[in-house]
Amino acid sequence: MSEPSVADATNRIYESLQADNADIDMRIAALKEALTRAGLKEAVFDPARLVQNNRSGRKLMQAYFRQRGVTVKFSAP
Repeated sequence: MSEPSVADATNRIYESLQADNADIDMRIAALKEALTRAGLKEAVFDPARLVQNNRSGRKLMQAYFRQRGVTVKFSAP
């Protein structure tokens, strides 16, 4: 099985968020590995695809991912 790309890992994060955070820690770890392989320092998410697209929801997501070693940025609307 091949390693997921950053885009694949990001899409799996969206799926996990839609499924009430099912397997979120495992998917964050996969995203972190994909970012490392790609030489990237941060993951970019589309706020329109988030379950809680408000300031507190985005800040909570950033804090949770930061604790697991992934910097999160959001694309412009």
